[in-house]
Amino acid sequence: MSLSRGALARMVDHTLLKPEATPEDVTALIAEGLELGVLAVCVSPSMLPIEADGLVVAAVAGFPSGKHHSLVKGAEARLAVDQGAQEIDMVIDVGAAVAGDYNAVLSDILTVREAIGPTAVLKVIIESAALSDDAIVETCRVAEKAGANFVKTSTGFHPAGGASVEAVRLMAETVGGRLGVKASGGIRTTDAALAMIDAGATRLGLSGTRAVLAGVEPAE
Repeated sequence: MSLSRGALARMVDHTLLKPEATPEDVTALIAEGLELGVLAVCVSPSMLPIEADGLVVAAVAGFPSGKHHSLVKGAEARLAVDQGAQEIDMVIDVGAAVAGDYNAVLSDILTVREAIGPTAVLKVIIESAALSDDAIVETCRVAEKAGANFVKTSTGFHPAGGASVEAVRLMAETVGGRLGVKASGGIRTTDAALAMIDAGATRLGLSGTRAVLAGVEPAE
């Protein structure tokens, strides 16, 4: 598919979630994001508040395992919103989805949705590489029922892997344009990014944003 560099950049959450990240690293992330023209920066909640005028600020909750108690995820997400996050990327209890306990997944997401209120954007990380196709579909349906705004493939930290074209396509077909689809985890090339968008991704989580954008013509 054909996308300008600027259009692609406006689909990017420029991401820094390494445990060793410092405040100076976050400052550099914001500067680079502004230079590249991305939509958002995504950081760990402990790095908030940050000054990122001109960029959407996203933070993670229950990251990266998803095994935090739902009330802890909710409190973490609420604090992040209070400290300036406009979007929350929460990790579900992946084991609950693997086990087919979708009521537990629903409760988990609802707890965070209610904690952050109706205005903040909620992205639900499902770790698609760790789930069967049936589990991906059911988890996306549950996320929609719980009031999520996006379903997201991956944390990028799970040993099963990150985003795949097949998972993105299945997620996009399931939510049918009613929710956004964020592809994240292991997207390091322009071709990979464009393939995710072609499969239905409406947002990309990238840490190597500059390299991905470098392969696209800059003119609008």
